[in-house]
Amino acid sequence: MNLLVVGGGGREHAIIQKLRESPAVETIYALPGNGGIAQDAVCVPEIGAKDIGKIVDFARSHRIDFAVVAPDDPLALGCVDRLHAAGIPCFGPDAKAARIESSKVFAKNLMKKYGIPTARYEVFDDPQKALDYLRRGGVSFPAVIKADGLALGKGVLIPQTLEEAERAVRQIMEERAFGDSGREIVIEEFLTGPEVSVLAFTDGTAIAPMVSSMDHKRAGDGDTGLNTGGMGTVAPNPFYTPETAAVCMETIFLPTLAAMRAEGCPFKGCLYFGLMLTPDGPKVIEYNCRFGDPETQVVLPLLKTDLLTVMRAVEEETLGNLEVEWSGGAAACVILASGGYPEHYEKGKTITLPEALPENVTLYHAGDALREDGKLVTSGGRVLGVTASAPTLKKALKDAYAAAEAVDFDGKYLRTDIGKRALAALEG
Repeated sequence: MNLLVVGGGGREHAIIQKLRESPAVETIYALPGNGGIAQDAVCVPEIGAKDIGKIVDFARSHRIDFAVVAPDDPLALGCVDRLHAAGIPCFGPDAKAARIESSKVFAKNLMKKYGIPTARYEVFDDPQKALDYLRRGGVSFPAVIKADGLALGKGVLIPQTLEEAERAVRQIMEERAFGDSGREIVIEEFLTGPEVSVLAFTDGTAIAPMVSSMDHKRAGDGDTGLNTGGMGTVAPNPFYTPETAAVCMETIFLPTLAAMRAEGCPFKGCLYFGLMLTPDGPKVIEYNCRFGDPETQVVLPLLKTDLLTVMRAVEEETLGNLEVEWSGGAAACVILASGGYPEHYEKGKTITLPEALPENVTLYHAGDALREDGKLVTSGGRVLGVTASAPTLKKALKDAYAAAEAVDFDGKYLRTDIGKRALAALEG
């Protein structure tokens, strides 16, 4: 089979590496791909992930048998709709279902309507009304302020004071820091408790949750600094017990699928549940309409069942007939970032990779490119994800950090405490 994967980051590299394990796969094309992905797929850098028309034309002309649309933007723009219209089977939700991520307002209203546990919230399309709400004590601090639309994972601000909250409203709604994504905002209560990411395969009715994971969003050690797209992950998440999983299935996962069907937009693909395990029980922080990044980099290495088989079952709505199996043990991913990320950082730094890696370690290429002379150079904020799988989380972390030390580029930055909270929970 000839496959097409839309996207060009670490998540897409993890998907491509897993798809390559399938005996049915002959060629994988990555649109646009990146410098490191070029080792595992045919990259087409001239076609971007949002070039929907060109993606469909390419799929037709190259006789693509199955496509995977991985990033949020092309999903929200209807890439799956267009591929289906061209007769090409693919994995991912259509544009109507992708609203569960592309519109925070849609997602929050869905949860309120169908009784799915989430934080209390209000929606505003007028900055003055939002400011009045804050000033009259509509929410306590810290609070959460979210831009309605997609914002590269950075459209969520957590002001600690009224002054910070007022600045956040102006930044999103008046200065348009996140563009049109900030036409509407959600202001909600700040939830406390362990945070858990659960990705799930679903065909709209049946659901197969993946191994749980723990992301590390802040740029600095000790969860300090700015929010990023994610500086590292571990799986499984020790706070997500079998008992908690059962509660989530009954109160969140199945009700969400039923709600989407009831709204006329059944969800097919990978549905990401961002959860907070509060003193009042699990609640939804956010939904994503696709594989998380970098959660994918620790979850897919633990998948035993052939990924293409699972994805085709989702597309054909036969997931309920398939047992999706996972290996035991744990996985850890450490992100190597460009110095200065998530703010200003330089590109074009030469990357030196180790000549050999242990069998249990994989490098997922996220923000790099091949220079004309064939050298691999940095081209983004998050450059590489170093993932190790092992029987224990302690060993996975040790091996991931050892491999991370063996990669070098000017300005390389990483957090040194990925998995620290998870280890403390396991050992406590």
